[in-house]
Amino acid sequence: MEAIVLQLLSGLDGGSAYALIALGLTLIFGTLGVVNFAHGALFMIGAFCTVTLQRLLTLSYTIVDDTQTDFLGNPLKVKVPYLQDIFGEAATASIIDWSVPLAIIFAIPVMLLIGITMERGLIKHFYKRPHADQILVTFGLAIVLQEIIKFYYGANPIPAPAPEVFRGSYDFGVLLGFEPNRIIYPYWRLVYFAFAAILITGVFAFLQFTTFGMVVRAGMADRETVGLLGIDIDKRFTWMFGLAAVVAGLAGVMYTPINSPNYHMGMDFLVISFVVVVVGGMGSLPGAVLAGFVLGVLQSFASMRGVIEFLPGINQVVIYLAAIVILLTRPRGLLGRRGVMEE
Repeated sequence: MEAIVLQLLSGLDGGSAYALIALGLTLIFGTLGVVNFAHGALFMIGAFCTVTLQRLLTLSYTIVDDTQTDFLGNPLKVKVPYLQDIFGEAATASIIDWSVPLAIIFAIPVMLLIGITMERGLIKHFYKRPHADQILVTFGLAIVLQEIIKFYYGANPIPAPAPEVFRGSYDFGVLLGFEPNRIIYPYWRLVYFAFAAILITGVFAFLQFTTFGMVVRAGMADRETVGLLGIDIDKRFTWMFGLAAVVAGLAGVMYTPINSPNYHMGMDFLVISFVVVVVGGMGSLPGAVLAGFVLGVLQSFASMRGVIEFLPGINQVVIYLAAIVILLTRPRGLLGRRGVMEE
C-alpha cells in the first residue's frame, strides 16, 4: 500500500507538468487552430527566468574583509550583493533564498511579452496554412530559442534550489494513518502539485466566469459569428496566446528545483505533452488536464521495480502504448469534440 501511495504521488506531480504544458498547447490550438511545436521552448524559457532572476539578485561587488584571512594570513576578498546595501544582510539572504517563488512575479510579464511577440511576429502568418507548415516553422523556432539559451547560459544544467524551508521531505504517511517514515515525499514536489492545481483552477475560472473568457470560449466554438457581433476576436486570441505562454513559463519556473534548468528541457517535455493533448482531445481543456494526470500516474506505476523487471523498458513507452490504445478506440481522445482529429 505504501508503494502504491508513493507512486500515485509521483504520478500526480509528474502529471502536473504534463497537464500545465498541455493546457497551454490546447489553449493555442483551441483558439488559433495552430499546432505550436515551440511551446516546450516556452516552458524552458520560464525555467531560465528563474536562473536570470537569481543572477540579478546575486549581482555583487568585491570588498576586502580584514576580519577574515586566507591560509597565508592575507585579508580575504568577499563578494557583497548590491541588494545588501538596500535591504541589509539578513533580508538579502532571505530574498535570494526565495528566488524561485519570486521568479513567478518576474516571469509573468516576460512570458506575456514573449507570447504576444511570437504570435504577432510569426504565428499569425500561418493561421490558414496546413498544420505541417505550422509544425515546421514552430519546431524551427523552438530550435532557435534553444540555441540562444545554450549560447548565453551554457550547455550544463544550472541548479536552482527551492527555499530552505521546503528542502527535505515530508512524512506523508502519518497524514494518511501509516506508521512514521513509511511514506516520505519531497516537500517541493507537493508544492509543485498544489501550485499546478491552483494555476489550472485559475485558468478555468478565468475562462468560465469572466466576460473576456466567455467571449474567448464563444470564439473557440464559432469564430465567425463572434466577429460579426463587432468583437475583435483576433485581439483576444492574441492575449490568449500570451496567457498560454505564461502558463507554460510558470510551469517551468516552479519546476526548476525538481529538474535543474538546461537548454534541452523543453524538447524533453514537448513530445509527451503533444501526446497528452491528443489523448485528452485536441481543443479540449478538461481533456488536456485529465490526460496529463492520467498518463503521469500511468508512467509512475510503470516505473516500479517489479514492473520494470517483468517488462524491461515499459516505463519509457507506456505513455505511447496508452495513446495508441485510446486513439484506436476513441479517435477524438478522452474528452475531444466530435469531428476534431477524426478525419
